[in-house]
This record gives sequence, C-alpha cells and structure tokens, in this order.
Amino acid sequence: MGETVHLSRSLAGEIISRAAQSDQEVCGLLLGCAGHVTQLVVCRNVHPTPATHFELDPAALFAALRAARAGGPAVIGHYHSHPSGQATPSATDADAAAADGSIWIIVAGTDITAWKAVRDGAVHGRFDPLALAIAR
Repeated sequence: MGETVHLSRSLAGEIISRAAQSDQEVCGLLLGCAGHVTQLVVCRNVHPTPATHFELDPAALFAALRAARAGGPAVIGHYHSHPSGQATPSATDADAAAADGSIWIIVAGTDITAWKAVRDGAVHGRFDPLALAIAR
C-alpha cells in the first residue's frame, strides 16, 4: 500500500452512518485533490437492484463535474456500501470499474477501506488497496 487516502473523522463517520441507515447500497462522490477527500456528495443509487449493486445518479455526477470545471473541487472517486458483505471490492465492482485511477471507498458495518481502480490490479484484476488515514 504505497498511496494513502486522507479522510477526516467526520467524513468517515458520515459515510458509515449513511450506510448503517440503509439495507441497500448507498453511494456518493468524493471531492478533493491528490488523495485528500475534502467533501462528499451524497447521490441516489439508481441501480435497478440496489440491495446488491450501486449506480451513481448521473445527474449528480454531471453536476459535480461541471462544478469542478468551474473551479470547484475535483471529483477524485466515490464511496459505496456493502450492506451484507465485506469492505472489499466485489467481482461486480470490478466489472463496473474503469481503470481510471479513481478512489473507491467501501464501507461494510464500521469497516471502511480505500482502493484505486487500475488495470491489472491485485484484487479482481481491477483494484489495488490504498492506505486510509482518518484524521480529525
């Protein structure tokens, strides 16, 4: 784990809390720069089977990308939950992931992990683990 994702305790708590409030996968965008998450954008999960899959609401993604182009924080990745699984990428996640270097934060219960979507990754051929530094 050479790279580190930095996340405040309050943002980590927000992700964990949102996940705990739903038996479906929750999701959202990570905003910031250079591995430092500074904001979350909560998104609707628009996947037809949200109990086991997620798909970010495209309108929220496009709005965040437009805001970034206008000088706002960059979209550096996203988060989602695994309500009945582990905080590791699933084969389904790997099938849906582009090898674009984006950060994936996954939460299951109180476990929270970070991953980078890459070509030929260590997990399912698509993800490499990232260290997650949670600070005040």
